[in-house]
Amino acid sequence: MSGKVGSKSGKATGSGDASKSQSRSSRAGLQFPVGRIHRLLKKGNYAKRVGAGAPVYLAAVLEYLAAEILELAGNAARDNKKHRIVPRHLQLAIRNDEELGKLLGSVVISQGGVVPHIDPSLLPSGTKKGKAAAGED
Repeated sequence: MSGKVGSKSGKATGSGDASKSQSRSSRAGLQFPVGRIHRLLKKGNYAKRVGAGAPVYLAAVLEYLAAEILELAGNAARDNKKHRIVPRHLQLAIRNDEELGKLLGSVVISQGGVVPHIDPSLLPSGTKKGKAAAGED
């Protein structure tokens, strides 16, 4: 009996695989939904026609940007000894990166706070003189 059960489980026939439908996201090797992006591009009236490659390319770009931001935010969370990414970590990741800061410069992140910065003219000047005096001796 166990032989019969074993033969039915798994891939017994090769013809079933050929008719299996595969999403455009999996065909392109992406996690972001290509079909949904295609539908939204058509529904949004951005153009009269939408090519087949446009949603794939857009999904790939969006996935790359999301991965980049999450990578930097994860590093910011780890630097703060946290295991969870919060809006503050997203803010620090975006504002400390030159290209992402330029891309998302006008975006306000709720609960993100501000990037710490102290103007050098406001710092006590004794520290600079102390180092210079120690070098002259």
